[in-house]
Amino acid sequence: MGTQKLETEVRRRQIAQAALSLVASHGLKGLTIAGIAGHIGLVPSAIYRHFKNKDQVIDAIFDLVRERLLGNVQMVTQETANILDRLKRLLMLHIQLIRENRGILRVAFSEEVMSGPPPRKAKVYAMVRAYLQEVAEIVHQGQEAGVIRTDLEPNMVAVAFLGLIQPAAILWQLSGGEFEVTDQAERAWEIFAAGIAPKDDQSNQGALGKEDE
Repeated sequence: MGTQKLETEVRRRQIAQAALSLVASHGLKGLTIAGIAGHIGLVPSAIYRHFKNKDQVIDAIFDLVRERLLGNVQMVTQETANILDRLKRLLMLHIQLIRENRGILRVAFSEEVMSGPPPRKAKVYAMVRAYLQEVAEIVHQGQEAGVIRTDLEPNMVAVAFLGLIQPAAILWQLSGGEFEVTDQAERAWEIFAAGIAPKDDQSNQGALGKEDE
């Protein structure tokens, strides 16, 4: 990758991160090119060298969030081979991402997205689907390893996993941080982990199968 192209990508990420930070306090409606430029000490024309308009900046925000989410999956995969540890670590990284970027919730559930142009909704949907597919793959690996129930559909487990995060994160946002989202995630994980653990008869059958081999 050429130096100029690398510098361009770094600058685009910087602009997207600045925009995400501003969304946390101003919302998407309050996001402006001038505001982004001022936030990172640039003139507006410098932003326009990378993005034609505000809509492209919003798209870049979602590209940044997608990159962070999928990056977390890659991180936990490299950190541990234990599937349940991998899922729990991914959960806590997701919570950390939201805590450190309050703008994520505001942009994801904004009217500009939910009732916005179809291409934007499709982009957000594709981002979530890509993340869910990665989680489902981890679940599938857990089933093959015998640590997750095989009677559960991996895609449904992935959606349930995401459900550990979103409601608690919304309560955290609405309460101005008073609702302790990290502790909630820790407790919710214990319930979730118990629910996906193999049943005794399933574990016994697996053990018998190994003995017969």
